[in-house]
Amino acid sequence: MPAIYLDHQASTPVLPEVLEAMRPWFADAFGSPSSIHQHGLRARDALQKAREQVAGFINAESPDDIIFTSGATESSNLAVKGTAWANERRGKHIVITAIEHPAVTNSAEFLQSQGFSSTIVKVDAQGFADPKDIRAALRNDTILICVQHANHDIGTIQPVREIAEIAGERGIAIFVDASASGGWLPIDVQQMGASLLSLAPHRFYGPKGVGVLYRSRRARLTPLVHGGVQEGGRRAGTENVAAIVGAGVAAEIAARELKQRAAHTRKLQERLWEQLRKGIPYIKLNGPTPGDSRLPTNLNISIEFVEGEGIALMADVQGISVASGAACVSKALKISPVLTAIGLDHALAQGNIIISLGKDNTEAEIDHVAQTLPKIVSRLRSMSPMWDEFQKGNIASQIKP
Repeated sequence: MPAIYLDHQASTPVLPEVLEAMRPWFADAFGSPSSIHQHGLRARDALQKAREQVAGFINAESPDDIIFTSGATESSNLAVKGTAWANERRGKHIVITAIEHPAVTNSAEFLQSQGFSSTIVKVDAQGFADPKDIRAALRNDTILICVQHANHDIGTIQPVREIAEIAGERGIAIFVDASASGGWLPIDVQQMGASLLSLAPHRFYGPKGVGVLYRSRRARLTPLVHGGVQEGGRRAGTENVAAIVGAGVAAEIAARELKQRAAHTRKLQERLWEQLRKGIPYIKLNGPTPGDSRLPTNLNISIEFVEGEGIALMADVQGISVASGAACVSKALKISPVLTAIGLDHALAQGNIIISLGKDNTEAEIDHVAQTLPKIVSRLRSMSPMWDEFQKGNIASQIKP
């Protein structure tokens, strides 16, 4: 069987239609959008079209509410730091959940060196933040609430609308990180009540090197990058026209195919989990069960008495690409803070892998993976001293078989 790619949360392939739309902007249509001649005008028109496509994708009030950046990480940095600095006369307190992306948590940590403070709201064992806890964390000087739409690690979908209502009661901005959910879950920023929202086009079949930040006209924002007046003066630097064009096309196609993609991956998600839980003893699903509360592309599982990195490496030899942790932390060789936040045992966190599905995966691929992974786990356990000790009854399992 050909190689099977199951790491779509890290990145997705660029759609042929997206690549074709981008191609002219690398050669023939090379003008800068800031130039006043016809080449510049053509580029500006292309940016405007992309802005309209993305605005339509998330139901923004206006295309002018769309800011293009270098990626969702920059978008998160701009949302958190830019909002903090724009509102510091009102207050210097930020509320974030315990499972936010490192782009958010590290931005909040950096702001502490600038005199700001933050409150981290705990989540439950499935990764849900209780809106009541967020309300309780608010202070008179709170200026921003940060919450993910869906978690990048365990797929938990947060009650964003309810949290946004709490923010609105106090006139506090809310930043929604939709970098994992964009292209897979419906997003309506007006219905959601988001002040700011980030997207990562490369996770819904667009190119890398471009990110999106939606900013409501009511949200104040101080730019991080200074120079020219690009992006309405909020993000200086000559725009990456080719990537932005690609992002616009990817958003337009995602809007059209979203229901079909989500239904397809949800079916595969349920099929794979059902087979794995039967085929591998001492396995645990992290996050909500597949359904309305979980991202339809995500399976985060812990397998006891083995290490996730070993599983991922041996799967790769078999032509199966999975992740041994979220893309943002796996290189650090550390246990995901998300798994720590949900109270997962250290040994189970070490045996963690993330399987993320895409629109082109098939049932035949899923069945092949479900047959292959148990063999890999069995081989790794045969070499594991912990498994040997467990078999002898010297140590206990954290998971019911």
